[in-house]
Amino acid sequence: MGIMRVYFHNNCFDGLASAAVFSCFCRDVISRDYKFEYEGLAHKAGQLFIDVQFGGDENAIVDFKYSSNPRLTWWFDHHQSAFLNKQDEEHFRADTGGKKFHDPSYLSCTKFIAEMTLKHFGYDSSRLADLVHWADIIDGAQFKNAGTAVELREAAMKLMMVIEGVRDNEKIYRLIGEFRERTMDEIIEIGWVREAFQPIYEQHLRSIDIIRRHAEYSDRTIFFDISGYDLEGYNKFIPYYLFPDATYCVGVSLSSFRTKISVGSNPWTPYPRTQNLAVLCERYGGGGHPVVGAISFPPENLEKARLVSKEIVSELRAVASPKPGVNIKRKG
Repeated sequence: MGIMRVYFHNNCFDGLASAAVFSCFCRDVISRDYKFEYEGLAHKAGQLFIDVQFGGDENAIVDFKYSSNPRLTWWFDHHQSAFLNKQDEEHFRADTGGKKFHDPSYLSCTKFIAEMTLKHFGYDSSRLADLVHWADIIDGAQFKNAGTAVELREAAMKLMMVIEGVRDNEKIYRLIGEFRERTMDEIIEIGWVREAFQPIYEQHLRSIDIIRRHAEYSDRTIFFDISGYDLEGYNKFIPYYLFPDATYCVGVSLSSFRTKISVGSNPWTPYPRTQNLAVLCERYGGGGHPVVGAISFPPENLEKARLVSKEIVSELRAVASPKPGVNIKRKG
């Protein structure tokens, strides 16, 4: 029995869903004898794979950056900023093994995996259609409106909050197995999941108030610094729920392993988005998608992150400003 070790974007609905769909594909198409092991990856300052051992007989990365390590067998990613450097990109382009795939036009890695495994291996993942559907909605911010994203009425949205808020890796990895076998309505009723959701939901309600109090809004751009709170896992759609006319949002948060600048755009804005946020974040060592990106610094570099965030806010306000003089400091 071989070990398939799957590395995925941790504390991310699309990351876990990608790992689940890929695991089902491997079990159903490649070998039913695989023993699966999982390890979550997080974007850190420097973005290096220094802590990845590639310890399986086969190793896969889904929904995360590429590695040119020869022990990497499978790779699927949909981020524009998928490569650490030009050498890694050239390594990927030269690969002829047929097990590594990249396409930034996809809104979610989960749907990308489902379609690539169907196209190249004939794998029918239709029994996972609801998981694929919700991963695409969540990662692609395809909600009908901000209320749908923030009010958490659907089981998938509740699971999204559990995934983003739980820091017990054993439980996170266990959810991948649940995604492979159960519906989301069934998973949200599992005892530990239901118990984990309640305090996360209460914190979610508090985070709405915290962001409201700390947000500064002008020139269709929101800025807030919540580094004084334990809120890195806040719902990223709250700013647009509070400021529906905004085009861009920049937020600073702090955790034990990084200072993070989140840079996003409002999926429901009535005004056009003109800036590629992945390119903007790459300028400071980060990356992401054209509509959302992030930059990570070591936790002790909070002041540097604040300076960078102000540069980004100034740039976005300059391009998003409807006209001189519009300046709404805070929503009450």
